[in-house]
Amino acid sequence: MNLRWKVAQAAEIRWWKLYLRRKDPQEYLRRKAAYWRRVLKQAALELLPGQRILDAGCGPAGIFIILQEHKVDALDPLLPLYEAGLPHFQPRQYPNVRFLPVPLEDFQPGPVYDTVFCLNVINHVGRLAQATDALAQGLRPGGRLVLSVDTHNFQFLKKLFQLLPGDILHPHQFSLPDYQRLLEQRGLILERTVRMKRGLIFDDHLMVLSQPFNLPPASLSASS
Repeated sequence: MNLRWKVAQAAEIRWWKLYLRRKDPQEYLRRKAAYWRRVLKQAALELLPGQRILDAGCGPAGIFIILQEHKVDALDPLLPLYEAGLPHFQPRQYPNVRFLPVPLEDFQPGPVYDTVFCLNVINHVGRLAQATDALAQGLRPGGRLVLSVDTHNFQFLKKLFQLLPGDILHPHQFSLPDYQRLLEQRGLILERTVRMKRGLIFDDHLMVLSQPFNLPPASLSASS
């Protein structure tokens, strides 16, 4: 892993501790659950009971908290630190979830998931090409990837942020077309894009992509 990613991960756990230190765990989780339900509505996605789902980069309160009727794998390299330092994250409350403390780019499950969520995560990873490979390769044929990310609005600022650590939590700085191209290069089909939040420098976009039935998921990490 590169130094910038390691610094970002250290900053990430500090951010969570500061952000949550005065928030009541039950109230926070209630509000977070309501937020995830709004995300599902924006994605126009119906999840059937019993489906296999991956919550990639789940954090301490990812979308797994509202997926009680599904078989869920929740992935995040900081899970042990969340459990040790945040009362908001209690794995025993989610008996249907398997928690996996590994980086997304090192995860190689094969095409087993009906839906993969990667929400506000992809610009946090250490190796972007390998991480997007893992997302595509985890989907069954016909499965869907739901990905949200902050995207740059201005080419000049994007280049500046790529050169300088102006946003320490996010090692990767790209525009919406950059992310769309990265995912489509892996054989995924972009179904729709929703702008969830408008900002001055960044917009927050949600993308829904599908894995074709007739093609295996592509891997471009060697050339990306």
